[in-house]
Amino acid sequence: MPKVSIIIPAYNSAKTIEETISSVQQQSFTDWEVIIINDGSQDHTVDVINNIVEPRLQLFNYENGGVGTARNRGIAKATGEFLTFLDADDLWTCDKLALQIEALEQNSQAKVVYSWTSYIDEQGKLLFTGTPFSYRGNVLQELLQKNFLLNASNLLIHRDVLELVPGFTPEFSYAADWDFYLRLAQNFDFALVPKHQIFYRQSSNSMSSKIEEMKEECLYVLDRTFEVAAQELTYLQNRSHSNVYLYCADLYRLKIKPGDYKNLNAAWHNLRTAIVLYPLDLLKIDTQRIIIKLLFKQLTFQFSGNF
Repeated sequence: MPKVSIIIPAYNSAKTIEETISSVQQQSFTDWEVIIINDGSQDHTVDVINNIVEPRLQLFNYENGGVGTARNRGIAKATGEFLTFLDADDLWTCDKLALQIEALEQNSQAKVVYSWTSYIDEQGKLLFTGTPFSYRGNVLQELLQKNFLLNASNLLIHRDVLELVPGFTPEFSYAADWDFYLRLAQNFDFALVPKHQIFYRQSSNSMSSKIEEMKEECLYVLDRTFEVAAQELTYLQNRSHSNVYLYCADLYRLKIKPGDYKNLNAAWHNLRTAIVLYPLDLLKIDTQRIIIKLLFKQLTFQFSGNF
């Protein structure tokens, strides 16, 4: 029985999954199994996987059920003491498993461990390193305000946590990971490896391209969590909602092209909603940055005659 089960949901991942598996094969910790759930791929994903020489790899083929269902199917197949998830276009540093396992074994109170994230483009080139958050222990308050774990390729968990937190919610397409992390944080302490160990690939067809659907799902997940969270955390609800709207305002800003007042107006709408929900957001540097960039876009449109 392997120490770690690595669950990879794959859907039309032929371009990236070989590199992803290679980053697993390069781990300094070697007592692992890889469980790939082919979620109804229609490209050459299966052919690529079948050409990889790796006896610790198992491939299971299903009809498309979505990323949450794929991860749950991987959980059902896993046999390891620890479980971790890796999206089929992300990468790890070679010490990711070793340091995360060490962090949990040295902290008997924690059942979940995370690391920091760097961002790469579609070609694997480093774009920037993510914010180095330092939250440990009971992280629910922080996690309600922001998904500081950033992606689904991060966590390593003890298998026994699934007795209280039964996997991913299949109905969620955009917030399945945040929902899972929030339920973990309601029950377990988190540990941290203070190192950038995950390379999160940003692509043109990422889920964040469907901003409204993502926003509604995130707000629903937050509301569902606040319904069962301790009463002393309810003061965070407006602030948490505001952060979702701010995030969406910035996503719309990034989509704006010359003369694109539709996305400009959507960005302003989300920004105004965020500030109404939590006016103190105006004091945040990130909010001020979004305002300045949107004003610049609007002035550019006006002077060019496109607004």
